[in-house]
Amino acid sequence: MSAFSDQAKAATEALRALFPPTPLQRNDHLSHRYGAEILLKREDLSPVRSYKIRGALNAMRKVLARDPGQEQFVCASAGNHAQGVAYACRHFGVRGTIFMPVTTPRQKIDKTQIFGGDAVKVRLTGDYFDQSLASAQAFCAEVGGHFLSPFDDPDVIEGQASVAVEIMAQLGRAPDLVILPVGGGGLSAGVTGYLTEAAPATDFRYVEPLGGASLTAALLAGEPVTLPRVDSFVDGAAVARIGAKPFQRLSHVDPAKVLRAPEDRICVTMLEMLNVEGIVLEPAGALSVDVLPELARDLAGKTVVCVTSGGNFDFERLPEVKERAQRFSGVKKYFILRLPQRPGALRDFLEMLGPDDDIARFEYLKKSARNFGSVLIGIETSRAENFPALFARLDAAGFIYRDITADETLAEFLI
Repeated sequence: MSAFSDQAKAATEALRALFPPTPLQRNDHLSHRYGAEILLKREDLSPVRSYKIRGALNAMRKVLARDPGQEQFVCASAGNHAQGVAYACRHFGVRGTIFMPVTTPRQKIDKTQIFGGDAVKVRLTGDYFDQSLASAQAFCAEVGGHFLSPFDDPDVIEGQASVAVEIMAQLGRAPDLVILPVGGGGLSAGVTGYLTEAAPATDFRYVEPLGGASLTAALLAGEPVTLPRVDSFVDGAAVARIGAKPFQRLSHVDPAKVLRAPEDRICVTMLEMLNVEGIVLEPAGALSVDVLPELARDLAGKTVVCVTSGGNFDFERLPEVKERAQRFSGVKKYFILRLPQRPGALRDFLEMLGPDDDIARFEYLKKSARNFGSVLIGIETSRAENFPALFARLDAAGFIYRDITADETLAEFLI
């Protein structure tokens, strides 16, 4: 074993003073569906409901071993890393200053403060993460603190590798396939680094959100690059630039083994895991499960580990998740109808609806002409196949309409 493997084991041992290994659970529902042994590594069940506690604790442990006089730690985060750092600060009895965007949900701010107690101070600054990061780094230099990166730090990567150490110990053998979510790359670099040595026959798949595919971009360019635009929905993995140090461990990855998950499809997976399994996953935490259908042909008879990386989901977001899932599944559509301004026109339209079609939104936008009005209509149905039949009836009746479900610009303003 290399120095990295030994250090990953040491990090794992150090974590045992704070919490037991997170469960490695066989999921009967998924195993039956794919004819495979599907196991979930439940990082959503750590003390802070994500794997981030591992890297934060290990990095702080090693910094304090090198410099026992270091009493001030600083980080910038909008969520899971903040909670991990706060937990570590309270455990080690050091002071932490955590910078978070002003737009951070109150739930995440409160949980960070609870985990850190009197040991941490939360500072809200900037509308976006990059602004919070700049403030944090400036403050860190000013007070002589130690900046804890969420992923671009060898000690953090080493701490995240403890996930792989636990998988091997819990399974008692090497898995055939490990599916890893990718954001900044700390978790995937750590797990890959350890298992490549401890279980060289194990294969990997990496999953990143479609709107934040920083590993894919880096592999194509041969080096980390900054994405021009990032969809922030998968907030735990929506990173514009993969870390330089994680990429050193991932630069050999075949781009064909990196999958990109559409944000709306992730919502379908989140709802299924909640409704069928009672498992609460945040968007990033659902990434590894979300790509199983893409891999279905190759899973039969294999032992597959999906790392569910986090469960810090704000249930105030549930209506949005349901909405996006319905639209992706094709059971909900929005369209603008040009409705004649005459008695009985609305009744004529309603008679076009099938027995499973339900109006979820009905709003007059404006009168576009004397004899017609534009109406925004949302329709929910039981099966996606019902919509072609509905549109055929509308066409036959002479109704003029425009499907805007996939129109991002109109959807942003109208839906």
